[in-house]
Amino acid sequence: MHYSLPYKTKQFFFVLIKLSIVFGAAYFIYNKLNSNADLSFSHFIEITSKKAVFSSKNVLFLLILSSCNWFLEILKWQNLVFPIKKITFKNALKQSLGALSASLFTPNRIGEYGAKAIYFTSNYRKRIVGVNLLSNLLQMSVTVILGVIGFYFFINEYDVDINYYKLARLLLIILAVIAMATFGIKKSKFKIKGFSIEKLKKFLTNYPKNKLYLGFILSLLRYVVFSFQFFVLLQIFSIDISYINAMMVITSMYLLASIIPSIFIFDIVIKGSVAVFLFSYLNINELIILTIITIMWLLNFVFPSIFGSYYVLNFKLPKNE
Repeated sequence: MHYSLPYKTKQFFFVLIKLSIVFGAAYFIYNKLNSNADLSFSHFIEITSKKAVFSSKNVLFLLILSSCNWFLEILKWQNLVFPIKKITFKNALKQSLGALSASLFTPNRIGEYGAKAIYFTSNYRKRIVGVNLLSNLLQMSVTVILGVIGFYFFINEYDVDINYYKLARLLLIILAVIAMATFGIKKSKFKIKGFSIEKLKKFLTNYPKNKLYLGFILSLLRYVVFSFQFFVLLQIFSIDISYINAMMVITSMYLLASIIPSIFIFDIVIKGSVAVFLFSYLNINELIILTIITIMWLLNFVFPSIFGSYYVLNFKLPKNE
C-alpha cells in the first residue's frame, strides 16, 4: 500500500529543513567565533581595534576584494554549467551562495554537491554533481601548482627543518593508498548514486575544453584575488614584508592546508596552525596571523553565507521540464 504525505505536511517539512539549514549555519558561525582556543573573541576585537582594521576605508577595500572573489566563483559556475544547462548570472549567484550556506557546517563542505544539484530537475542532477567536482578540481589544481612553486622557493629562502626521509615515506604511503583505492574501485564497479567511476571519467573527458580553459583562468584569477587580500591584511597590520615574500608563504599555506586531511568544521583551525608555523619563519606574531585567518574566514565564508541564507529560505524546488 502506497502512502503519500499531504501537500501541506510536505511543505511544513520543507520549510523546517530550510530553517534548520539557516539556524545550523548561524550556530556554527557563532560557535566558531566563541570557542577558538587559540584566539578568543575578546582578543580578536582587541587586536583589530588597536590596528583600526575595520576602519571605513579598510572595510570597503576588503569587501570589494571579497566581492571580486565571489563574482569570479559565480562566473566560473555559470560558465561550467553552460554545456549542461544555460543559466543566468543571477541563478548562478543563488546556487553558489545558497549552496555555501547549506554546506557550511557539513564535513569538507560535501553538502555543496547536493545543494547545487537540487536547484536543477532530476534529469540534470548527476551531471551537475560532475560539474561541481570539476569546479573544485580546477580550483585545487591552481592551489597545487602555485603552492608547489611557492613552497619550493620558501624552503630555499628559509632554513626549514624538513625530514626528507619521513616525507618520502609519507608520500609513498599516500601513493600506495591511492593506487589500491583506484584498483579497488575499478574492480568493484564502484557507484555513487548510480554515477559510476567510468561514467564520471567519460563525463570529464568529453567536457568542452574551451569551458575547462576558461574555468581554469577564472580559478586562477580568484586565487590571485584572495591571496592578495591576505597580503593586504598583512599590510593593514603593519607587517613589513614584500609581496613576493608574502606570496611564498601564502601559497605554501594554502597548499599545505588543502592536502592535510580534514573536515570543513576544522578548516579554519588547520589553516591557522599551518599559517602560524610558516609565518613563524618570518618572526610574525602568531596572534596577528590567527586574526588575519579569522578575518579572511569572515569575509569570504561568513558574510557570503548570510546572503546565501536568504536564498535558502526562499528556495523552491524546480518544476520538471
